[in-house]
Amino acid sequence: MQQLSLDDFIGKPGSLSGTIPIPNQQIAERARAAAVPGRTGVWLERGRELWWGGILWTASVQSDARGFLSLAVQAGTWDTYLSHRMVYDTLTATATDQYAIVRGLLDYVQGTPGGDIGIQYSNELSGILRDRTFSRFDLPVVRDLLDQLSKVENGFEWRIASYRNADGRRVKRLQLGTPTIRTGRADIVLDHPGPITSYTWPIDATKRANAWQSRGATTNSNQAAASVPLTSALQLAEQDVADGWPRLDGSSDYSTVTEQATLDGHAAADLAAARTGTAIPEITLDMSRTPVSPALLGATVRVRIRDLWHPKPLDARYRVVGLAISPPERGRPESARLSLEVP
Repeated sequence: MQQLSLDDFIGKPGSLSGTIPIPNQQIAERARAAAVPGRTGVWLERGRELWWGGILWTASVQSDARGFLSLAVQAGTWDTYLSHRMVYDTLTATATDQYAIVRGLLDYVQGTPGGDIGIQYSNELSGILRDRTFSRFDLPVVRDLLDQLSKVENGFEWRIASYRNADGRRVKRLQLGTPTIRTGRADIVLDHPGPITSYTWPIDATKRANAWQSRGATTNSNQAAASVPLTSALQLAEQDVADGWPRLDGSSDYSTVTEQATLDGHAAADLAAARTGTAIPEITLDMSRTPVSPALLGATVRVRIRDLWHPKPLDARYRVVGLAISPPERGRPESARLSLEVP
């Protein structure tokens, strides 16, 4: 595979793209048989280390002006499969640990004919109990249900990790963390100037809010009356206003939520996220100087930057929530772009 690029994240799907050159009939037959969108699994190895796994979703045969053929492919991490699965039965959980609800949804997906793609999980608990009803009449997408369940007060993070176990077998495993996924023990120190070749540090308040209300499902059973949605209690960050911030309002919709406590939990979590604004710094590393791998996801790095913007050097710890690998090009070494979570 040529022109390979890949990324992986905590909180959203990762992707892989590349081009398979087709120089002869034999390779064409192999590529035609192997690269079947929606059916083919993709594993990427670097040496003996497994770096990435997912599902091939698109393939495009290309011919240039000289008649050379290639197959451009794109794949998504294993969690993208859950965007193609829906709940066709009503599922109910009462006073159930939120991790158990996640595993129940996975069991539902993998218990159907053709639905078992081999995602494994452990039986740890978060200690947070939830009540949930997923109605078949809403035809909910499983990934949307997992994202909604995770993005509530005292929620969690989830991803499906790919790795090679001690026996050498390739594994797809559900990874859960409350409130966040954490990996590694020792901080990795990254300096600029140094291994950090460039960085982007956004300062964005376009989505910042210090007052929030969420809307849920329409619960009016009186057909003669006007239909109104369930609304959460108005969430206010009074300390922001006391600190001199103007009032900034925000809202969100959860059309399938019918319980007041659940909707209030969504609103509280959304307000907490909105108070910090949108800031996901990115640093780019020269991989010839600082080897990295997808195992960095969830790890803590210590970033030290000194330049005109930081005359007093920045020295802070951040969690890695995204990783993108760019292949080497003429005059430029292979590089890795890390997306960081501001503490």
